[in-house]
Amino acid sequence: MNTAAVSQAAAEQKLSQEELELARVYLKQTQNGVVGATKGLSDAQWRFKPSADRWSIAENLYHMVIVQERVLGPVLDQLGGAGAPPAGVDCRTIDAIVIHQFPTRLAKFPAPEFVRPNEEIAAGELLERLARNYATMHERLETTAGLRQHAMEAAPIKAVSKGVYSHLDGYQWILAAAAHTERHTKQMLEVMAEAEYPV
Repeated sequence: MNTAAVSQAAAEQKLSQEELELARVYLKQTQNGVVGATKGLSDAQWRFKPSADRWSIAENLYHMVIVQERVLGPVLDQLGGAGAPPAGVDCRTIDAIVIHQFPTRLAKFPAPEFVRPNEEIAAGELLERLARNYATMHERLETTAGLRQHAMEAAPIKAVSKGVYSHLDGYQWILAAAAHTERHTKQMLEVMAEAEYPV
């Protein structure tokens, strides 16, 4: 490969400054949202469940953390060996869907069994894991080459787009982890709005 081709390949591996800044701001915004929503909660508030089939604030936080760790582990680890994004798809359209439609609570989807909260973990530990996950998301965003060059099938984009789109690239997976956190922060606020919520 000649020098010009190497330089072009290197350039293709990097995110644009606009993409980086959008993701940095969105990660910070969604992290601040969940930290602010859970600040100073009592044990009773953490564990309050509006009904048997709805999650408590603690369970929502646990679910967020599990999903983030799944994206940061198996998903991004496998991404390097995945193919290119589908041809003819505008990545910015999918970016916008992830940021603006994933967090909405208008459509609700059952969580897969493997990301459901299945044990009690102290709120402090969950918040520490959340902070570590966000630090890792920032690091992966800044240091992982080729985030835009590989894409994997993703059930969330299939569900939200009603099958119009089927894949997320690495950059979009990171945005999706943050969007999922925003979605469940809203679910926490729904719990807090319940008349029976402890004060």
